[in-house]
Amino acid sequence: MIFVYTGPGKGKTSACLGQVVRALGSGWKVAFAQFMKRDGEAGEQAFLRACLGDAFLAGGIGFFRNERERPAHRKAAEQTLAWAHSRLPEADVLILDESLYALGNGLVTLNEVKVLIEEARARNTHLILSGRGFPDELLDVVDLVTEMKEIKHPLQQGLGAIRGLDY
Repeated sequence: MIFVYTGPGKGKTSACLGQVVRALGSGWKVAFAQFMKRDGEAGEQAFLRACLGDAFLAGGIGFFRNERERPAHRKAAEQTLAWAHSRLPEADVLILDESLYALGNGLVTLNEVKVLIEEARARNTHLILSGRGFPDELLDVVDLVTEMKEIKHPLQQGLGAIRGLDY
């Protein structure tokens, strides 16, 4: 199965983490990569490292905000993509958090994502993609798409992100 968690609302990474718990609880092998988040940046990373060991990678250098940084972001995305390919033979579930954000910003290509999807299917590895900006071009090649919709958010009242809740 190919799952997608997308949309402007909170909960995409949390949904991915729920899949980790469910898969590990069923005795499955899980690999999890984050495309944009730096190592040590988010609370879930300590949990994932403890549960998955070297089957977890925080491969990002931060969120893409500046065109001058494009080459460094592209390199990090390529390395994360290569790591993901290397994990397909041994994983029952491969989760690529913020992969759609990387795609939407041109840090990975649509073709690269399609090749990964095809390879996951060929190996019977379940693949989970997350991030804002799910492209319609992938709709026919995935099995489930869940869109997180923001109805109310603390940022609207000027409140910042809270470590342990938001990251």
